[in-house]
Amino acid sequence: MRTRSQDVTEILRDWILTGAVAAGERLEEVPLAERLGVSRTPVRAALTLLANEGLIDYLPKRGYLVRSFSADEVFAAYEVRAALEGLACRLAATSGIPDEAAATLRACVAEGDRYLDKGHLAEDDFRPYQAMNVTFHDTILRLSGNVWAERFVNQTHGIPFVSDRIILWHDYGVILRSHNDHHRIAEALINRQAARAEDLMREHVYFAGLFLRENFHRIGLGQNA
Repeated sequence: MRTRSQDVTEILRDWILTGAVAAGERLEEVPLAERLGVSRTPVRAALTLLANEGLIDYLPKRGYLVRSFSADEVFAAYEVRAALEGLACRLAATSGIPDEAAATLRACVAEGDRYLDKGHLAEDDFRPYQAMNVTFHDTILRLSGNVWAERFVNQTHGIPFVSDRIILWHDYGVILRSHNDHHRIAEALINRQAARAEDLMREHVYFAGLFLRENFHRIGLGQNA
């Protein structure tokens, strides 16, 4: 059974990773407890854990502040993701995609089509589109059979805006390009085109990192290095 502190930690982590709380913003126990409708105890435990994860810093007399990440740090994490998820595609395609997994990938692509056929990603569609994106990437990582690739990719998700759970839904052009990549990646995987699948995934993730680096100040992650 999940504890209240785990729930609070997940909420605060999501706020940090998605930029809902800005780099350098102060996180105080009492306001957070009131906002979340909990006591200070689970908030205190969550802040301690997030500090240990490196997402927030504790400064004497100032309390907890959301850590600033440089553009280079964020982009470096995307480079790691690109290499490892590309490897995952090559391994998965080489082994062959089981029918059930192929159906999952096709369903993800079809679901994304439905959301984007409107000419924009509606705010109500953001969460389901986000979940679809996670399913697509997680399915490929599992199919690779390489637990280390999966583990290290998951570690990069602990840096703001690096996770596959991040969708820049205000920029329809970026989302559409990303989803069109999914079409080509799924096709290459199912057709066992290992080298093509690897190249497509590398470019897919690399482009996302490049976009974030070029728009770093507008997105507001922190200070450029």
